[in-house]
Amino acid sequence: MQTIISYFESLNPVLAAFLATVFTWFLTALGASLVFPFKSMPRKYLDTMLGFTGGVMVAASFWSLLSPAIEMAEVSWGSLAFVPAAIGFGLGALFLFSLDKFMPHLHLNFDIEHSEGVKTKLHKTTLLILAITLHNIPEGLAVGVLFGGVAAGLPEATIGGAVTLAIGIGIQNFPEGIAVSFPLRRAGASRWKSFYYGQLSAVVEPIAAVIGALAVIFFTPILPFALAFAAGAMIYVVIEEVVPETQQDRYADLATLGFIGGFIVMMALDVSLG
Repeated sequence: MQTIISYFESLNPVLAAFLATVFTWFLTALGASLVFPFKSMPRKYLDTMLGFTGGVMVAASFWSLLSPAIEMAEVSWGSLAFVPAAIGFGLGALFLFSLDKFMPHLHLNFDIEHSEGVKTKLHKTTLLILAITLHNIPEGLAVGVLFGGVAAGLPEATIGGAVTLAIGIGIQNFPEGIAVSFPLRRAGASRWKSFYYGQLSAVVEPIAAVIGALAVIFFTPILPFALAFAAGAMIYVVIEEVVPETQQDRYADLATLGFIGGFIVMMALDVSLG
């Protein structure tokens, strides 16, 4: 792990953010590639993995984003250090709320008549991909913001913390790739098409990471707000998308255990390595 951190320390932080999220994209593609050797994936496994994804995102939101945001704000805000975190958190949720209302998309395990956002004639597959793309924007943004904080020279932002967050997001992206590709395959798409769209959902992460890193580098004072913004966006995704998707069938208990497991994994990674 130390070798990986040392490698990223030698890179330009924007490039480091990009490469870190290429890694998270790769793990999404790796998960999606399981559609080649396997014809199907039982629903109970899909729900458990989605629950795991939600647990990682919630843990990362606090341990990697909100907690550091409050620590950074203590220097300038004192006892009101919670204010930047509260503002950023609320704006992040509102940002995803706006995208959710205007971008046409369809959540996994729902029929086409339950599509959300602006009404469109887009194919169901496209709507599914747009939904997962919404999911991945805050993840890439979170990694980029942390690397941007490193570039800005802020002691609370460390390469170790940024790399740990990327590893955690990459771990939860693996089952996410599975959760996208197999429903597409079940809906009648070919293996190659299911894989293509499954991995494509995470391509937005490197783009969001670079944007987040550049924003913090040029506007250093916004870092506590930006960290909390990413956290708010991630929590919105978990509550509005991930959790409901795991509660549609009879495997809600397994999904909940998956959530707990994901939270524990991300918490352990951040505390021990970040």
